[in-house]
Amino acid sequence: MDLHNLTAHEVGDLLRRREVSAVEVTEAMLERIEVVDGRVRAFLTRTAEQALEQARAVDAARARGEDPGILAGVPMALKDNLCTEGVRTTCASRMLAEWIPPYDATVVNRLKKAGAVILGKLNMDEFAMGSSTENSSFFPTRNPWDLERVPGGSSGGSVAAVAAGEAYYTLGSDTGGSIRQPASFCGVVGMKPTYGRVSRYGLVAFASSLDQIGPVTRDVTDCALVLGVIAGHDPLDSTSADVPVPDYRATLWPDIKGLKIGIPREYFGTGIEPEVENVVRRAINKLEELGAVCEETSLPHTEYALPAYYLVAPAEASSNLARYDGVGFGLRVPGRDIVEMYMNTRSQGFGPEVKRRIMLGTYALSSGYYDACYLKALKVRTLILKDFENAFTKYDVLATPTSPTVAFRLGEKAGDPLAMYLSDLCTIPINMAGLPAISLPCGFSQGLPVGLQLIGKAFDEATLLRVAYAFEQATEYHRRRPELGVA
Repeated sequence: MDLHNLTAHEVGDLLRRREVSAVEVTEAMLERIEVVDGRVRAFLTRTAEQALEQARAVDAARARGEDPGILAGVPMALKDNLCTEGVRTTCASRMLAEWIPPYDATVVNRLKKAGAVILGKLNMDEFAMGSSTENSSFFPTRNPWDLERVPGGSSGGSVAAVAAGEAYYTLGSDTGGSIRQPASFCGVVGMKPTYGRVSRYGLVAFASSLDQIGPVTRDVTDCALVLGVIAGHDPLDSTSADVPVPDYRATLWPDIKGLKIGIPREYFGTGIEPEVENVVRRAINKLEELGAVCEETSLPHTEYALPAYYLVAPAEASSNLARYDGVGFGLRVPGRDIVEMYMNTRSQGFGPEVKRRIMLGTYALSSGYYDACYLKALKVRTLILKDFENAFTKYDVLATPTSPTVAFRLGEKAGDPLAMYLSDLCTIPINMAGLPAISLPCGFSQGLPVGLQLIGKAFDEATLLRVAYAFEQATEYHRRRPELGVA
């Protein structure tokens, strides 16, 4: 049995039936990482001994007759901007290359209580700033479907690990599409929950009003299971919403008859590859065949989302990254005085894209430009949210492409920041509005995966999962695996 090709819930069922032990599954996954990660490069840090210790604890609990849950003993991994007690958390930056947090992020703590086996920390664009994982200070991650192409970003390591069979599920973070866009590129499921649904405590901040942690999985059932573990109010996060968390798996059934799905015309305009559009429209036709009512609609302020985002997000990054000065923690490069030390540390600790966004954000917040730039962007953000609110008075879900293209080649857009920013054209508006969205595989173009994005009402992840599950059960795309073979 090729254990690495299974889903988390399939492995969970095997574990509960005692057909395999958590240690055996963990050893199989560690062996898989050893075989393929030299080419995929998803991991920054491996925690094999810790993982085996956690697996032994789950096996011991089951031997005592306990049922620690369906995800207990199932190996997973974490994006490297989630704090892990005693395990380095680098954010793929030289600034934090040797930083070891003294505490766990809330989501990590909740996963550990659910019996998670944590295999290690995953590569990403530095401080989550990028769309290809080429901005990592250490090395780029490669797309398992084509090793000459990017996996997307910034959660490229999280998504590539799942697609390559190196983890059954992972966590990523999504500020402007950083879970959904790479999920589309790598043919897996990725969800950005509603802002406030999942605690951000212990997530190293990029843009605090936009960041959200979410699951990356092989199928929708796994997504529902993982979201159920990590979601919920957290008093340690002042932006965490005190909203009940439903049993997401119980909401999964393949009946969507009568549900109304809006198709925003703005997401099918300039920049969308023709075959990507064709694949997504065929997926929408499938939803109609399943009984949903699909109608074209409009979100008129969509075209302003990208420029507004690249004022709001860098402004917040400029503020959040001011803490990396060589004084409190992280990299410190000495100088003749404190000013030179600041300059040396920040110039050597941050990569080009992080510096670019800090400068953009500092400019937008500076005297004389705050009202003209940042404040105007916040007003546009309100208009974008109102567009969605208006649409959701009529529709249960909106359907769009996740990305305007399939995965591009390594280096293809590295020298053109604007072209790179356009990769998140379809995902950024959702973060600006704080809404939930999911990407799931819906077909192929040029032999590469294409993602369908479903957007939902605030805190209505259940309906998103229901629609995604119905589509998934009627198709076979989620069962396709890249042919990495052995080295």
